[in-house]
Amino acid sequence: MNGTSQIVYLNGHFLPLAQAHVSVLDRGFIFGDGVYEVIPAYSRRAFRLDEHLRRLQHSLDGIRLANPHTNAEWADLIRELIARNTGEDQYLYLHLTRGVALRDHAFPQGVAPTVFMMSTPLVPPPREWCETGVAAVSAIDNRWDRCDIKAIALLPNVLLRQLAVDHGAVETVLFRDGILTEGAASNIFAVENGVILAPPKDNHMLPGITYDLVLELAEAHGIPCEIGRYGEARIRAADELWLTSSTKEILPITRLDDRPVGSGRPGPVFRKMHALYQEYKTQVMRASA
Repeated sequence: MNGTSQIVYLNGHFLPLAQAHVSVLDRGFIFGDGVYEVIPAYSRRAFRLDEHLRRLQHSLDGIRLANPHTNAEWADLIRELIARNTGEDQYLYLHLTRGVALRDHAFPQGVAPTVFMMSTPLVPPPREWCETGVAAVSAIDNRWDRCDIKAIALLPNVLLRQLAVDHGAVETVLFRDGILTEGAASNIFAVENGVILAPPKDNHMLPGITYDLVLELAEAHGIPCEIGRYGEARIRAADELWLTSSTKEILPITRLDDRPVGSGRPGPVFRKMHALYQEYKTQVMRASA
């Protein structure tokens, strides 16, 4: 897909990516004043759209930016964007800023928000990542105190994610004051004696859509879960570690800081949850066909 064939949405218009432009005075460019959302689509149908739009609204409320569309309008725009692009599986990137105005920290009055959406082919994680696991590194979580807002100002996450890349790893596991929060671009779960351990949804982590689904599936299938604040030593001693996100789904972390996690192989609770997730995804897509 290139800038000619990829169709995007910008401020009320569908157009080729190469023709989409925004002002250098856009507050997203000047201040990082905006929020975003990422929504996977399988078989050309948005996955858990209501949940994603609910999280988008939470982010907009967090920066005091009015939502320019109703959920029904968002759903129509997303369906149209999916239809205009190739690929049965896609992921949608929604990007909203406070709009274009002369540079001033205070909110501008009477300015329309900038609304941008694009679709990209959704490539599943390599099969071997599920079969053998992935490596991760750890770091101190030095981001701001409103990580529950999906803000476009992602420089701290970029630097933390690059730390993983520099070490040949897939993700960076973050600890704030010695307590697990999340990954640089994912949520993190641990398993201890067959029990799934999950950090709480607070201002220090993004409330992941896949995070919620994991807990829903665990409850529905009798897999015990605990939500709490878990120290670094306990996480490093866990039997299993996972990362979850809308684009990576659920992946086992089998090495952390170049040391094996548990047996160094994907564990039995991960294998069960991965199968449940794939089954759920198939059922939802069939029901919406």
